[in-house]
Amino acid sequence: MWKRPILFWICGALAAFSAQPAFASGEAVSSPISATSSQNEHSVGAIAPLHLSIGNVDRGSNPTNAPVLGEREAPATTVDEWAAQIAQNLVQITGVEVTPAGDGIIVLLQTSGGTLPEPATRTLGNALIVEIPNASLVLQGDDDYFAANPVEGIALVSVSALGGDGVQVTITGADGPPEAAIASSSTGLSLSVVPATIPLAAPEVEDEALRVTVTGEQETGYAVDQATTATRTDTPLRDIPQSIQVVPEQVIEDQRAVRLNDALRNVSGVVQGNTFGNTGDTFVLRGFTASDNFLRNGFRLPSSDLAFLETANLERVEVLKGPASVLYGNLEPGGVINIVTKQPLPEPFYELGLQVGSYGLVRPTVDVSGPITADRSLLYRLNAVYERADGFRDYDTQIQRAYVAPTLAWAISDNTDLTVDLEYLYDERPFDRGLVNDANFEIPDVPFSRIFGEPDDVSETSTLSTGYSLEHRFNDDWTLRNAFRYLSSDAFNYRAEPLYDTDEDGNLSRNFRSNDNRSETFALQTNVVGDFATGPVEHTLLFGVDWFRDTRTGGQRRFPGVTSLNIFDPVYEVTPRPPLSELTRNFFTRVTRNDNIGIYAQDQIAFTDNLKLLVGGRFDIVDQFSDEIWLDTIVTQNDTAFSPRIGLVYQPIEPVSLYASYSRSFQPNDFTDANGEFLPPERGTQYEVGVRGEFLEGRLVANLALFDLTKTNLATADPNNLDFSVATGRARSQGIELDVIGEILPGWNVIASYAYTNARITEDNDPERIGLRLQDSAYNTASLWTSYEFQEGDLQGLGFGAGMFYVGDRIDGFIPSVTLGNYLRVDAALYYQRQNWRAALNFQNLFDERYIQSGFYNPGEPFTVIGSVSVEF
Repeated sequence: MWKRPILFWICGALAAFSAQPAFASGEAVSSPISATSSQNEHSVGAIAPLHLSIGNVDRGSNPTNAPVLGEREAPATTVDEWAAQIAQNLVQITGVEVTPAGDGIIVLLQTSGGTLPEPATRTLGNALIVEIPNASLVLQGDDDYFAANPVEGIALVSVSALGGDGVQVTITGADGPPEAAIASSSTGLSLSVVPATIPLAAPEVEDEALRVTVTGEQETGYAVDQATTATRTDTPLRDIPQSIQVVPEQVIEDQRAVRLNDALRNVSGVVQGNTFGNTGDTFVLRGFTASDNFLRNGFRLPSSDLAFLETANLERVEVLKGPASVLYGNLEPGGVINIVTKQPLPEPFYELGLQVGSYGLVRPTVDVSGPITADRSLLYRLNAVYERADGFRDYDTQIQRAYVAPTLAWAISDNTDLTVDLEYLYDERPFDRGLVNDANFEIPDVPFSRIFGEPDDVSETSTLSTGYSLEHRFNDDWTLRNAFRYLSSDAFNYRAEPLYDTDEDGNLSRNFRSNDNRSETFALQTNVVGDFATGPVEHTLLFGVDWFRDTRTGGQRRFPGVTSLNIFDPVYEVTPRPPLSELTRNFFTRVTRNDNIGIYAQDQIAFTDNLKLLVGGRFDIVDQFSDEIWLDTIVTQNDTAFSPRIGLVYQPIEPVSLYASYSRSFQPNDFTDANGEFLPPERGTQYEVGVRGEFLEGRLVANLALFDLTKTNLATADPNNLDFSVATGRARSQGIELDVIGEILPGWNVIASYAYTNARITEDNDPERIGLRLQDSAYNTASLWTSYEFQEGDLQGLGFGAGMFYVGDRIDGFIPSVTLGNYLRVDAALYYQRQNWRAALNFQNLFDERYIQSGFYNPGEPFTVIGSVSVEF
């Protein structure tokens, strides 16, 4: 009876997918790569192209050095023989030399024979870590090698063994992680190392090697120093005069954040909103609901018609607080959530994962990436997920998700890059409105697992999104970017909907309803970024234009009669579910179309190294069309708005930034007046001051913000005609937010937040509404998550984490005078990673807290265990 997606079966097969390595003329290519690279200074959030610098490739006749049959050793018959064979197969590093070279050093690892395998690299605090598998360290006189302060900017070089089957090179910088280019030869491995601020030069070695420089790389750790959402350029967080937080991939992995809400609970001022029957994501930012304030790589994402957004393809989540219309057009004023996805990598990367857990959760994942061509000008990445679960609510046995996201990145030339991607998601689950009120407007004493619809209530959503991003660099200072995105969504549900609160005996009236909606979104953006100077003053100028069209069709059908259920003694399926053809009462059947054209400009001005000004503005033209079929009415309106932003950053000392900013937003109004015209657009105005501090040599970052945010032109009842509205309402949100993230000690990470938010209606034509808190806004929210991983010794790779997440009382989504209680949820994690393996156990809601997740009575999950294992190769 229900719709089934054509591509649903594909993702099940993709769980066993294993990508092939790069090929050229039928030969496998194995070449060393650079250890780190810098990002392009002006990378826009919507576009993350890859920049490639290609050297020569050494293609041997036997690139894998695999022994032929006659060369294989006889199998070991004792433990000692087995250990000796393992040691013999490891490439021995017999010497280490560190010599100054220009502004940096050359680290040479000498071998007794054989080629060292390609190393893996990562950064941790100020350290660059190079891990060489299948190698052993055999030095005369010492087990490890140390060189302190070999040159200015590099504090320590150490070379040590990794449990007998690998070698780790750790290079610690004085002010940040150094950069390195790596090349191998038949006699060893050479690392050309410089402090992070000095341009990287390739090392000279006997054999030629492939060198790749990329704009993006696998992020590790909690510390994040820059983001794109606030300015559409790669700007250090310390230079942004507005509160912005970043949840990196490592946090998502450590907490096993399967849903976006699991990741965003780490951010101050963000609360889960209405889930529309547990079918999708909505969040409240600084007290204001933001159902459509989502971006995907800088593109608008109308999530109100989407299923729960997938996290498997997330590189990070950036949350910009306050109005963002200056860059992204018509939005709610609380802020925007930018989902930054994983991009293709220039080196082969293959990861298979499996998650299993409580309530029947089975979730295999695939993440593969690498070069397609031998010169690495064409790269790919593929993420795929299949999910099956039963859920903790009664009869929730239909949860299925399938997701696939391929991406191609093509370096057309040295100055031009093109990225093309596609994303498909199918989500099927029970439609579930959550709990209901009793006759006293309180949550009744019933199990949180009990449903109040019918066992076969269902919701199905399928979304398809595709697009491209093109970047051309005219020179080192000026860059042109053009990008396009298309998104379509089909959402269907059929359920028994609770109509009112229960009577004194617990009887609940329900009505069979069905929604069938479709949306299409087209988005096009073009901008130019350039660096120039006017005397001693430096500028980064951004100007551009974008176009956005969102078309939605659909409505709701209802059955004329009602069916009853007793919440204390439910008997389901008493009334047979009628066929869709008998749902004859049409509600909200409409076709809407919104067209938005915006022109914007922004200048980031550096008067001095410690005094910076951000100024920008955007002019929008919005055309609205609504064919209210169920009312036989057509409404059109044209709105224009100018949205400015200005902010100042002053850094009295290098680690401290003081900032102040003013910004405005606008959002077209969906309500009409007595003349049948749309009300004027809602406007948001924010004043914000804050301080951002960097501690422990930049490894730990804290941001404290105070804000005053007002929203005007809210629809309120027309006193002369209560069937219509006038735009005289006003709401105000004031608060303070604190966010802390980073690394306290090597291996010890933390992310924490606190927010006090006072969001209320301040003007309304109904005097009883004045002073009411905004829906789902909580006075107090807080979170603390910390993890520790042993860095050396027998326990190296073992880690654990724990966290607490607190949400204060909120008001009922239906009855503003009713509040929902606060809750404190405790989570924990235990994991072990070694070489390319990682296994973890995550315990969510450790003390089985009973709580309401949002103001629409959606209960939170009870105690849950998720076990996961992944392997990279």
